[in-house]
Amino acid sequence: MYRLNTEQQAVVDRAGAIAERGVAPHAQRVDREGAFPAESIAALGEDGFLGLTVPSELGGMGQGLRVASAVLDEVAQRCASTAMVYLMHLCGTACYAAAPERTGAQLRAAAAGRHLSTLAWSERGSRSHFWAPVSRAVGRNGRVSISAEKSFVTSAGRADGYVVSTQRPGAQQPTESTLYLVLRDDAGLGVAGGWSGLGMRGNASAPMTLTDVGVGEERALCEPGKGFDAMLAILPVFQLGSAAVGVGIAEAAVGATQAHLTGSRNELLNASLADLPEQRARLARMRIATDRARAHLVCSLDAVENPGPTTMLMVLASKASASETALEVTDMGMRACGGAAFAGRVSVERNFRDARASVVMAPTTDQINEFVGRMLCGMELF
Repeated sequence: MYRLNTEQQAVVDRAGAIAERGVAPHAQRVDREGAFPAESIAALGEDGFLGLTVPSELGGMGQGLRVASAVLDEVAQRCASTAMVYLMHLCGTACYAAAPERTGAQLRAAAAGRHLSTLAWSERGSRSHFWAPVSRAVGRNGRVSISAEKSFVTSAGRADGYVVSTQRPGAQQPTESTLYLVLRDDAGLGVAGGWSGLGMRGNASAPMTLTDVGVGEERALCEPGKGFDAMLAILPVFQLGSAAVGVGIAEAAVGATQAHLTGSRNELLNASLADLPEQRARLARMRIATDRARAHLVCSLDAVENPGPTTMLMVLASKASASETALEVTDMGMRACGGAAFAGRVSVERNFRDARASVVMAPTTDQINEFVGRMLCGMELF
């Protein structure tokens, strides 16, 4: 469905092979132990996929959002935790790429598999309104000092670089923010708690604190006070990437349910579970819903590549569409697989839990519906 050319398809095929041998074998343990998928990220990095969207002149693959979405889909089918860590890395490197003269070393390191990035935007004080930080930088001798309580940071304590949002000194409103690169070893940066989620248990989405973290102008990833604009520029990467993860989760549930129905028997009836018409119908609905969500994602990719009046609406709606589909499909998978799924003997149970993350991840489905509704009514979004 992604309509890739030969070169692009080869990249996605390679990613699928890496995901199968380097990600899938760790997925069950990552979920069971709530362990960060270090081996899976290393497998992607060793083959250059941490540099998937890094410009080729900086050593990366130079691929765009269409290929990135297809790759995220492949990874999410094996391990949603790894896919979310990878998505946030792609968002982070997209922020880096907006200021290559300042982040060239990090982009080259990412392309070589030696640098993992992430976003640190959501704050305890503004909750899911990630675009409106309540923290404010303080200017000191040509530098700024950042103190903030970030509520959910994927790869907390594991990433090498954090794209941090904070209000500029003297800001009159929260959207007057600036994005800065904060590195793992910077003084004053720390993990402020653990992570034990219902799903995506390996993505280390823990709170972090910044206490008087000092950075200079060379760490700014946008013009002072233009962080909100920079966030909007990154929005398609996150929204469509999140949609791809949701579609991948749904695809995994379809595959697991299909395998269970065709591979299990009811001895009393002397029949395969697939011989039951209601089970086949349920599997068909799962397949159709997953294909529909992936088609919506691809239409959104088309809209980004060929901007028009509906592009923002498509970008916003893509995450809600895929997230809600993943809920629907994994729920049907649980019903189809019954006690085997409930007992965790079928991987659809993990898919079911992982699917719950996206609907409460900012921007939540409720927020997206509000944004889309405002657009349809001719109102300002913010």
